[in-house]
Amino acid sequence: MKNVLVVGPKKDYQRIVDVLYQTGALHLEDVSSSFPWVSFTKHVDACYTDEISSLLLKIGGMLQVLPPVSSDKKHKSRFISETNQKSTDELIALANTAVISLDQSTRLLETRKGELELKITTLFRYEKVFRKIFPFESQLPKLEGFEVTILIILKEYEEILDIIKPFFAGITKNQFELISADLDEKNIAVITVFNKKYSERIHDFLYSKNVNEVRIPLEYSNMPLEEALRLLERDRNSASDEVKEIDRQLLMLSDQWYEELSVLQTVLEDRYAAIQAYSKFGETNYTLVIKGWIPNKFIRKVKTELSEVFGDRVVITPLPMTPEMMDQAPVFYDNPFWVRPFEFFMQLVGLPKYREVDPTLIIAISFPFFFGLIVGDIGYGIIIFFFALLLKKKYSDLLWVRQISNILMISSIPTIIFGYLFGEFFGDFGEIMGWLHPVHLFGITWNRVDAIIPLLALTIGIGAVHVFLGLFIGAYNAIIRKKRKHLCEKCGMIGVLVAIILLIGSAGNLIPVILMQPAVIVLIVSLIALIYGGGILGVIEIMGTLGNIMSYARLMAIGMASVILAIVANRLGGEMGVLAIGVIIAVLLHTLNIGLAMFSPSIHSMRLHIVEFFSKFYEGGGEPYQPFGREKSD
Repeated sequence: MKNVLVVGPKKDYQRIVDVLYQTGALHLEDVSSSFPWVSFTKHVDACYTDEISSLLLKIGGMLQVLPPVSSDKKHKSRFISETNQKSTDELIALANTAVISLDQSTRLLETRKGELELKITTLFRYEKVFRKIFPFESQLPKLEGFEVTILIILKEYEEILDIIKPFFAGITKNQFELISADLDEKNIAVITVFNKKYSERIHDFLYSKNVNEVRIPLEYSNMPLEEALRLLERDRNSASDEVKEIDRQLLMLSDQWYEELSVLQTVLEDRYAAIQAYSKFGETNYTLVIKGWIPNKFIRKVKTELSEVFGDRVVITPLPMTPEMMDQAPVFYDNPFWVRPFEFFMQLVGLPKYREVDPTLIIAISFPFFFGLIVGDIGYGIIIFFFALLLKKKYSDLLWVRQISNILMISSIPTIIFGYLFGEFFGDFGEIMGWLHPVHLFGITWNRVDAIIPLLALTIGIGAVHVFLGLFIGAYNAIIRKKRKHLCEKCGMIGVLVAIILLIGSAGNLIPVILMQPAVIVLIVSLIALIYGGGILGVIEIMGTLGNIMSYARLMAIGMASVILAIVANRLGGEMGVLAIGVIIAVLLHTLNIGLAMFSPSIHSMRLHIVEFFSKFYEGGGEPYQPFGREKSD
């Protein structure tokens, strides 16, 4: 990352800003923060920001209403380029012309369409109710001056009828009818008939009891239900036809205006971003000055594009850097394609500082390894891969879903490899069928049910390697940032752990006893360094670090739970007398286990990284790289 200064003639400020915006590589900084002794006049076109913001709001609303139409990409790109050349005044005038031409017509069409769609929905609801109460019509008395009210009551609240009946009887002096019948498995239809003079008191009572009344619209009342249904259908079809006509008019407007509106939206957004950025620029009487950060890989590109447009009139100059300045540099990820999905985890914990080691590459290696070690099943790995692939295709517009899908797809590969090592294909199904068997390696048959002790030792060993790696990275960070006490603390912790391992090994006759004395010396020296670097808390942290290492035993324990559930699924399915039932039970249990296999290993693997691993070196708090330019799609 380079801190640069861009200097050019003030009269070309608009074109300079446009070129920098199009390159999309410069992370802007406030010029005055670095050159406080120079008097700069901030260039802020504040008079345009409100108007552009208002136009963008209106154009965005119109594009939401108008149906999208396809357009030639080359023609649209040329149109954008031409529109970009216009001054801000010309651009605003062009946008106002389009808005004035379309605003009222699209608003009227949208409002009318909304009203019609609400009407269609309402008519559908009335039709549904009418059809449900149609069988009761013959039981209703046809009397002048009487009102028919329909109530829908949930069966679980059927006892409300015992309250309604006495109330109706008291008000109407028993001059009412009440018919109830089941509408469906959840609802009861209640039809009441009473004199209209009691209407207000009855409706107030029903409202106070939260009873759901179906109010029949006036135009569909006082007629047979069969006739009302015909009228409902006619009105609904009429509204649908009008909606189709509105859609046809909107499509005609889209053919004429959609491309121009979308171009105006793009150019206005670019211009708005440029104007907002002016507050970070500086200028003298004749010079425009812009300061910011550019990743090393983009320096040549930016210089070339500025040179092609301005020749030698605009200069981009790297500024001298101090370690303190580098700590403030924004963080730019430039990882290989297979590492990028794991940047998702870094977004959860925060970015590293610029001179801090970025652990994304380590996560991209260790996370799938941990995941595969826990799941360790060929069949599960294959299903997880294709499930993630389907998820990625279905929700391709969501970046976080694509990242998680890619992580699962990558993690399924070590899952299949460990499945071969453990001899697992849907638990022991592959072994039962004679398709594969656990691998015999280092004198151990790696059947997870039987090899509990070797697996426990393996996972704790993995934990030791992972934690030691975190401590070495912490020591490296301390060297880079010249923090002597932090370096002593990390080196002291490494020495203490090494000494403890040597002492345990010597006591257990696992390593030569002669190493015990050097181990004691290393322990004493390391404790002194640890106390110097971390104080008494550093000594206390020894137990915490040992606990961190032991915590990796969960890789064995969770995997063991998974394989046992898979075996149970196979055994239980096999015990069923009917083959079809046995297959269904086995499939359901394996499906549950696969769902858990995607969730639980991910959570625990991430916990091992964030709690056990990151705590040994990671500080975070870096500033994200946010280039001045249009956001590029991933």
